[in-house]
Amino acid sequence: MASQLVHEDRVHVLNDQPTRDGDYVLYWMQQSQRAKQNDALEYAVRLANDLDQRLLVAFGLMDDYPEANARHYQFMLEGLQETQQDLHSRKIKFVLQFGHPAEVATRLAKDASAIVCDFGYLRHQRQWRQQVAEKVDARVVAVEADAVVPVEAASDKAEYAARTIRRKINERRDEFLVQLKPNKLKKDSLNLAVKGESLDDPASLVATLDIDQSVRPVPQLFRGGTSEAERRLKKFCRQLIGKYDDMRSHPETDYTTNLSPYLHFGQISPVDAALRVSAVKGHQEATESFLEELLVRRGLSQNFVYFEPKYDQFNALPDWARETLSDHAEDKRDTTYTRRQLEAAETHDEYWNAAMREMKHTGYMHNYMRMYWGKKILEWSKNPKQAHRTTLAINNKYFLDGRDANSFANVAWVFGQHDRAWQERAVYGKVRAMKASGLERKCDIESYVHKVDQLVAQVSDD
Repeated sequence: MASQLVHEDRVHVLNDQPTRDGDYVLYWMQQSQRAKQNDALEYAVRLANDLDQRLLVAFGLMDDYPEANARHYQFMLEGLQETQQDLHSRKIKFVLQFGHPAEVATRLAKDASAIVCDFGYLRHQRQWRQQVAEKVDARVVAVEADAVVPVEAASDKAEYAARTIRRKINERRDEFLVQLKPNKLKKDSLNLAVKGESLDDPASLVATLDIDQSVRPVPQLFRGGTSEAERRLKKFCRQLIGKYDDMRSHPETDYTTNLSPYLHFGQISPVDAALRVSAVKGHQEATESFLEELLVRRGLSQNFVYFEPKYDQFNALPDWARETLSDHAEDKRDTTYTRRQLEAAETHDEYWNAAMREMKHTGYMHNYMRMYWGKKILEWSKNPKQAHRTTLAINNKYFLDGRDANSFANVAWVFGQHDRAWQERAVYGKVRAMKASGLERKCDIESYVHKVDQLVAQVSDD
């Protein structure tokens, strides 16, 4: 397996400041929350070695991260607990400090010779990094570690659909599908006199935070951390990949990786995941299907939020979708539900109710059911704009992998983004519709309902 240093297209210099004399190089970790196969970390280690300095890794923990709750925080802190341990084994100091992430980074940057940060695609993530770059009189470099093909290397514009970005990504994927070479830090930084909060008990730490505590963590089903992500990936490669191509659209089964929460929090490298799956022999079609999802579909989502400033708004939809939905906004709905009824899974559709209960109680939902779930909210809402707000709000509240590029792109897809016009019909207009009869035809949907019942019982009993 080939290995390389950090690819130059992953590196984004955010200001014109030079490196300076300081006590350490600061790696402000926010998105890439792992100690393994992390381009931002390895870039920072090499920079510290070049400057003959120590390396400090720091994470800023705020109470009011947009739309996050106890479920998200506990999963994240479980991962950061492991990351701290892994970094300490490499003689690298890690601290978690309370405060707005950009303010924590700016404060610690006062004693730093240079600042390395990872790369975020959402509006507030980019703003935070730019704030630090403008306030600090030392070099600030962002390193993109959570895409296989970096977003600007893949395309320089908003792409219309998967078919328009697929060739661009696949032409360059082999250039980036290489194992990252780890670097040994020359100067032990564990003795740095920088204090942080204890990560010994993530659940207790979450309980002290001023956040929405009503959405319960689900460590019985999804425990955060790189080792758990690697365990799931190993199971997929050894036991599940043989049926992935045939069964990945069957929500009653479990032939997927379930890696989306770990990718969301940067607890596993997408490059590492792609390389491990590609190394499995005898399943070429399944491998290509997996890479399509991980590289092309995920890359399309990153492209969407990066190049579309209004990615979380109804107005971001393509003209044809907005026009056709607006044309049918006054169509009579057979049934409408409030957001409270939807969150309580109190609809007439047992399949939809099962999907909502899976999301609410487990933080996860099979991707095929996510599409159906969103389409029905469009159908059952008073108008498409309300449907868009409701879908995004519930999505981001309950899903462990909510609030990221995939979430915003997937919700937008429900309303026509990255899709084409279909035969016109009531309520949907020319936007693709989904029916319960389609579920019954394509999968064993009753078995899915039974599976959800068991999952909910398992979480409730623990």
